[in-house]
Amino acid sequence: MKTTRFNSLHKENNGKMVEFAGFVMPIQYPKGIIHEHMIVREKVGVFDVSHMGEFEVRGKDALAFVQHISVNDASKLAVGQAQYSALPYADGGLVDDMLVYNCGDYIMLVVNGANVDKDWAWVNENKGNFEINLTDESDAINLLAIQGPDSLKTLQKLTETDLSQIEYYHFTFGKIAGYDAIISRTGYTGELGFEIYFRGDEAVAEDMWRKIFEAGAEFGIEPIGLGARDTLRLEKGYCLYGNDIDNTTNPIEAGLGWITKLAKGSFIGFEPISKMKEDKPTRKLVGFVSDAEKFIPRHHYEIYSVEGEKIGHVTSGNMSPSLNKPIGMGYVASAFAAAGTDIEIEARGKRFPAKVAKIPFF
Repeated sequence: MKTTRFNSLHKENNGKMVEFAGFVMPIQYPKGIIHEHMIVREKVGVFDVSHMGEFEVRGKDALAFVQHISVNDASKLAVGQAQYSALPYADGGLVDDMLVYNCGDYIMLVVNGANVDKDWAWVNENKGNFEINLTDESDAINLLAIQGPDSLKTLQKLTETDLSQIEYYHFTFGKIAGYDAIISRTGYTGELGFEIYFRGDEAVAEDMWRKIFEAGAEFGIEPIGLGARDTLRLEKGYCLYGNDIDNTTNPIEAGLGWITKLAKGSFIGFEPISKMKEDKPTRKLVGFVSDAEKFIPRHHYEIYSVEGEKIGHVTSGNMSPSLNKPIGMGYVASAFAAAGTDIEIEARGKRFPAKVAKIPFF
């Protein structure tokens, strides 16, 4: 089992460590998931997300290759700009979702930690005759996400880069706490935040962590585990690979038509994705909210119409700390996908009322 270079710091902060994506990672700290969730919504929190994968694509065909293997249009990226995208299979299902960074002389693909090996094999299988050089930098790169309303004020103390000038889904090369880093205005929480990619051993990682926490002390900064990362992303309706999207889901039915740029021309999975867009999907990924008490929707729970017809299943669900009510996402037959539609979710042999809701939830 792997550990990140922040492992001793998680233990120092009494993190509850679990196995995740082949790593030992903190799922929460002593004050709990709800507390950590609200710290990010109201103040600033730090996530160790060094389990994520980073692939670098170099060579004269780097852009053409990325266009071939991804659904979004990477040709639209200026240097210093990132985009949300996905890797499709030939049948239109998804290998993974990812971020694509235009770093000037190379392109960086940031993939999910649980999928690094699978994704690395996939991109290499599809190199074809492209003149490129692919490298997997995942083990060399540390990644911290500093998220929350006070994230900019925290990090600004540690850099000469004017962070207020970095637009959403843009990044720059600069220094944080004296270390070279990619400073990216991205995150998985829906809050103001930055993701910091940097290299270095455990001593470098520890020094970066401690300096960030020193800078954020006046704002009540705290370490945040994977549990709150999940509730935060769910409230904003961000997909989680393995739950809301996977090898069986087409990006059109998953509500990812906005990142699927068919106009750019052919790419892996182009035909089945185009066909689904033209024919319209028979099911759609929707959000839902419930006022039911003593009910937490979970992955794989079945969804029914109020008439008792099975119409889909839950992909993600939890109690929303911000709304203090059960929320979730799931696939339902398209006829039931309109916001406001009454549905029922079966749990423990009982059906609980819910309504299809617009995403994000607030």
